[in-house]
Order: sequence, then structure tokens, then C-alpha cells
Amino acid sequence: MSLLTAKHIIADFMLQNAWMAIGKDQKTGWALPLLAHCLVHLAVALALILVVAPRFWYVAFIDFVIHIIVDRAKGICASHFGVTLESGHPWFWTLIGVDQALHHLTGFALSIYMAAN
Repeated sequence: MSLLTAKHIIADFMLQNAWMAIGKDQKTGWALPLLAHCLVHLAVALALILVVAPRFWYVAFIDFVIHIIVDRAKGICASHFGVTLESGHPWFWTLIGVDQALHHLTGFALSIYMAAN
């Protein structure tokens, strides 16, 4: 769990740039920024898992797919309802919180899977 939490902090905050963060939530033109962002998650997860538990290399790809789904769902909500920091929309921080909670629950579930196997 600590490993996947570190991965999340690195990929979601340290390595995500404005083009990814803003672009993935747009109504159009979201695919490339979302893919780039999720590929960063894949690369960091794969690197860390290969060092610590290489037989679970495929877990990085599962995390990648789930990350795409969660972030795109957030992007659809944000673009459909005009939820941006600049708009002052009351759902802005709720969407961020739900997004982060789902990513951490994903890490928790994948950690349980790896520990059980």
C-alpha cells in the first residue's frame, strides 16, 4: 500500500503538468492529456513493482486501466457541469476528493490482491 501511495503522489502530483491536469477534464481534446497522464502512472507503477515484486508486473496495467476510467469519469462530470477552480463551483473540491479516494481505494484493493497472492 505504501508503494502504491508513493506511486500515486509521484505520478498525480509531482509528474502531472497543467496540460494533463486541465486537458483531461475538457469536453474535447481530452484523450491525449488523459493518456499521457495515465501512462506516467503506468511507468511509475511498473518501475516500482518490478523492483519490489516483479511477479506482479501486470498490476501496473490494471492500475493504468482503472486510472483512465476514474479520471475520465471525473472529467465528464467536470466538463458537463462546468466544475473548475476558476468557476468557484461548489463541486470542485468534492470531485477532487472523490477522485483521490477512488485512486487510494484502487491502491488498497491492489495491495490486498498482491498480499493475498
